[in-house]
Order: sequence, then structure tokens, then C-alpha cells
Amino acid sequence: MSLSQRESNLKKLTETEFDVLIVGGGINGAVSAASLSRRGLKVALIDARDFAGFTSQQSSNLVWGGIKYMESYEFGLVSGLCKSRNELMRCFPSVVKEIRFLTTVPRQFRHHRWVIWASAWLYWLLGRAYTNQPRLLSTHQIAAEESVVDVSNSKGGIEYSDAFLHDNDARFVFNFIRSAMDEGCIAVNYVASIHSQRVDNRWQITARDNESGRELSIRTKVLVNAAGAFVDSHNEMTGVSTIHHHVFSKGIHLIVPRITQSERVLAFFADDGRLFFVIPMGNRSCIGTTDTRVDDPNVSVSREDRDFVLSNINACLRLPQPLTSDDVIAERCGVRPLVIKNKDKANTDFLQLSRKHVIETDEALHHISIFGGKLTDCLNIGEEIAEKVRAMGFNLSHGKTKWYGEGDE
Repeated sequence: MSLSQRESNLKKLTETEFDVLIVGGGINGAVSAASLSRRGLKVALIDARDFAGFTSQQSSNLVWGGIKYMESYEFGLVSGLCKSRNELMRCFPSVVKEIRFLTTVPRQFRHHRWVIWASAWLYWLLGRAYTNQPRLLSTHQIAAEESVVDVSNSKGGIEYSDAFLHDNDARFVFNFIRSAMDEGCIAVNYVASIHSQRVDNRWQITARDNESGRELSIRTKVLVNAAGAFVDSHNEMTGVSTIHHHVFSKGIHLIVPRITQSERVLAFFADDGRLFFVIPMGNRSCIGTTDTRVDDPNVSVSREDRDFVLSNINACLRLPQPLTSDDVIAERCGVRPLVIKNKDKANTDFLQLSRKHVIETDEALHHISIFGGKLTDCLNIGEEIAEKVRAMGFNLSHGKTKWYGEGDE
């Protein structure tokens, strides 16, 4: 966005009464803007940082149906995520592509290899058999196909398919904002919402342009809080009460020189029982992730995080020399906003929380909060937000329902 266009959009923010103002330009806000703009509403979007400047630029670039949720029997969640994954693969064929995962099962693992094998087949069926079928692999097959994998403590493994974002995650998010702007959405980054109140059945938002420091006044009929990890703090500032809130999980990835030339994702079970991955990214490999509960969404990579990833990957691979911190080219670090109900805060088993999303609506206030979510589920969020706004009495156009995708052939 040029400086002149940004100035023009800042002016439009103050001169226009919008149907919907979206606070937050991560994946949830981006798809909400694209969905509503395409359906004919007058939409604005602001973000205190750059678009996709927080959690949405720190992902693993995986577009997956959540195979780890099979163990907690969340089959409905897995089915929905797989359906969304398949739709992303269909509609974004140049950037969302199938990729094979090779998972090695350690001898002391809590489940037999055949249980993992059966789960992979059920996962494939829940995914509408859209990808290539799973394979059961012996240690000899793993060693022959991926010689870098240490199979000395393995009882074999499985190969299955999910999808991978062959593009920068932040760029993928911004493309939704770009398409919303093409439909008339007024989107401006580095604009922070600092105060909100209801005046004459409208939301009156005071925002600050972080570039110039000047304050702006924005009027809108509906306010959508898509601030990601900052949804709770924005609701508190706004005076909106909800029955859900976030807890935060910090996840890191380390970028190192390419470990294997195959285009598979290598998946292992870390010493805490969770899956972690070696993901091909061009001429580099991305290793992660961790799952550490934190109270503050502003996080950084600690020495303990780095040591955890390096020690686990060195235990699973046969490398000429173990990876050390000197091999780390770059680091990615973000938080996952995980949804819980307020009354469940004290009793939550943190590691069992999924990346499901919850959309909570206050129809009397014309306010919507989006909790949780992940890149894979973004299309569902866009559709659900449209239905929530429609339920508030807005006439959404049915003539332009395809608000996502790469366009006609």
C-alpha cells in the first residue's frame, strides 16, 4: 500500500459510517473482511501492527486436518478441519498442495504401531479420501527411503498425507485482505483501537494512527473483534463480557540448513509425547514445535525452547554432526490462542486443548468476538461470520458468494 493510498484510507475511516469494522488483520480478520466485502457490505479493517504481523506470520505453514486430535476422539473437529483443508487445496492449487508425512513410532510409545496405522486410515476416511492413501512402513523401509532417520529405537512407522502452504503464511493472509480491498474494504495497518463505546446504536471507536500519533474516530454498526491473542484485552477495553477467553501456548520453530532432500515432512514424537516435525522450506528445514503455556502473548525464543527442539531432533536423526544453536539460521516464535470457558480456567488440561474456534455474538450490542482458530479452518470462519452478521438483520448479497480462491482458469 502506497503512502498516498494509506492517507486516503485513513481519511475514509473517519468520513464513512461502516456496516462492519473488523479489529485485527490476522487470518480471522482477513477472511471476515473478504467474506463480508464480497457479499456487498461496507467494511473496514484496522490492525495495530502490520497485517498478519503476529501469530499469522509464525506458523509452520502446514494446512492439516488435525491428526493429533484423533487421540482425544474429536472426530467432528477433525472432519471439519479436513473438509476445510480439502477446499483450500481445491481453490488455491498453486499454494496449498498435498505433502506426505512420514511418522516414526518409537518402541516405547503409548500406542502400538497398528493403532497408529488404523488411526491414519480413519483420518484418511474423515478427510473424504481426498489425498493419497496411508502406508504402513517397516524400519527397513524407513531406513531405505529416509536414511537420515534413526530407526534403532523404532518399531516402524506410517506415511500419510496432509497439505502444506507453498508460500509465506503472512502473504497468504494478506491476499484475503487484498481481495477485500478490491471489493471496497477500507483496510489500514498500524492503526490501534484504543477506546470503543455505543452511541445512538452505533459503535464509536477511537483509534490511533501509530505512524503519526493522531487519533481517529470511526463509526460502525457492527464491531468484530478479530484481534487474535488480544481479543480478551480488547473486549475488556470495550466493556464486552464473554463466556469464553484465551489461554496461550508458545510454539517455536528453528530454521536450519536442509536436512533431507525429499519433499516429505518427517514427523516424530517428542519426549513429551507430542508430534514435532522437520518441514521442507525451500533450501532450508523448519523444525518444531514446542507447546509451552504462557500468560503473556508477547513471547520470544528461550534457551530452553531451543535446547528442547535440538535435543529431540538429534535423538531422532542420524546426522554427520548433531545440530547445535550455531546451525540455527532463523527462529519463528508465536502463541496459539486456545479457547476455554471462563469457568474452566482452573481445571483445564492445557496440553489437551485443541485449536478449535468459537465465535461469540452479542446481538444486542452488535458485537462479535472470534476466539481461537487456525489457518486450516479459515474458510469456515469467513462463512460463519457472514451468517452471524446476516442474523443481525443485514442483507448480504447472494450474487457474489465465492469470496475466496485463485480465480477462473
